Amino acid sequence: MSEEKNTPEAVEQEPLTETEINEQMQFRINKMNQLAELGLEPFGRKFNWTHHAQDIADDFEELSEKETVVRLAGRVMAIRGHGKTAFLDLLDKTGRIQLYVRKDALGEDNYGIIKLMDIGDIIGVSGSVFRTHMGELSIKAVSLEILSKALRPLPEKWHGLKDIETRYRQRYVDLIVNPDVRKTFLQRSKIIKSIREILDNKDFLEVETPIMHAIAGGATARPFITYHNALDMELYMRVAPELYLKRLIVGGFERVYELGRVFRNEGIDIKHNPEFTMVEVYQAYADYNDLMDLTETIISETAMKVLGTKQITYAGQEIDLASPWKRISMIEAVAKYTGVDFTGVTDVEEARKMAAGINVPIEPSFGVGKIINACFDEHVEDKLIQPTFITGHPKEISPLAKSSAADPEITDRFEAYIYGREMCNGFSELNDPLDQRERFLKQVEERNNGDEEANMMDEDFLNALEYGLPPTGGLGIGIDRLVMLLTDSSSIRDVLLFPHMRHKL
Repeated sequence: MSEEKNTPEAVEQEPLTETEINEQMQFRINKMNQLAELGLEPFGRKFNWTHHAQDIADDFEELSEKETVVRLAGRVMAIRGHGKTAFLDLLDKTGRIQLYVRKDALGEDNYGIIKLMDIGDIIGVSGSVFRTHMGELSIKAVSLEILSKALRPLPEKWHGLKDIETRYRQRYVDLIVNPDVRKTFLQRSKIIKSIREILDNKDFLEVETPIMHAIAGGATARPFITYHNALDMELYMRVAPELYLKRLIVGGFERVYELGRVFRNEGIDIKHNPEFTMVEVYQAYADYNDLMDLTETIISETAMKVLGTKQITYAGQEIDLASPWKRISMIEAVAKYTGVDFTGVTDVEEARKMAAGINVPIEPSFGVGKIINACFDEHVEDKLIQPTFITGHPKEISPLAKSSAADPEITDRFEAYIYGREMCNGFSELNDPLDQRERFLKQVEERNNGDEEANMMDEDFLNALEYGLPPTGGLGIGIDRLVMLLTDSSSIRDVLLFPHMRHKL
């Protein structure tokens, strides 16, 4: 059985094999048993800490001058022994700090437990702060205790946890050994906090609506289906909270938002996960122009709060999030990037020929609106690097948006794109119950023809509209994509603590 090396100065090695891991685990279990034989609990109890590593750095002068005894808890990340003296690196949520341990200060019995410690163990320490002759901030320990014995070794120091799949499956280890990962999720929390603060300060009310729906609606997406035994009925994990939030506008709440998980039974790639986080916002007596302004404020001000700037770098590309953002209609954008202008085109066959001319595949069921959207997806989306609002979406792909006063086949809708990715979707909400019923019927027809993402008929929502929905602007922002943007992360899995994965073979 090979003893685990605790010295980070060792020569670089290949990652441990499964056999070596099992050997080291047995070695650690033996140490655990030795601790128990000494009357020490390998898995301890409450520890009253007074400081974190960063607190020591921030308040060093005062703590050292007063010779304050500090108490810290964290994970051992390195052990360097020199006879009667040992140095340990302790990692807590704020960072690392060195522990200086002397046999004469700790006592022979207590000093002996260092031999029973391993990298990864969670310990508590008390002592005074000082700087070594090399200037390193340190704690001169007067007591040490093991709070939790780590039975499984951390990845080798020199390799870290670099295998992408293992990092996603074992995020708990990823957070320990990769400081940048921890930073990403701290920033995610700050981003969400900023969004809430911005909306709260604008008098929006945060609400909670059902996650299990009797009818899947609010977005064009395939839902997950579950079953409620007591009610003897199928339920759908929500694809969007939209229809419930608009019911609240009907009920008299003039500004509402919900920030939470939604679920869509779709593929997994660098931009998609079957469950993700959205914030949906609804404002009575407003329109899509107001919600575009709000979108600019939320994203640019959040960047300023979290990063200290509105000029960011994503994937090596400089991006300016400051207002105002460019605004262009979908038809104008298609014409700009392809030379094909769909303005005034109403004949499906003509639209098909135009799409074929720029090599865009079209489904037989597509009307003119879906053809225009397909051309946009194929030739425009990835060109929109700087923040850009795409407006004027066809009614055919916008079943919940209000029609434009200038053209009934176009809606007052927008999507914001940054680095070629859709960041949000919003529109002036359709508040005509008769028009909404007709659009639902069209969606039902498409669903009956095999489109599993088409909306279902929602009679209760129509009932709510019949009581009167004031003119309303709505907005949905994908939180995960925003976090990707502001943390320069290439995959949505990098900003989800526990992304969904296939079963390990």
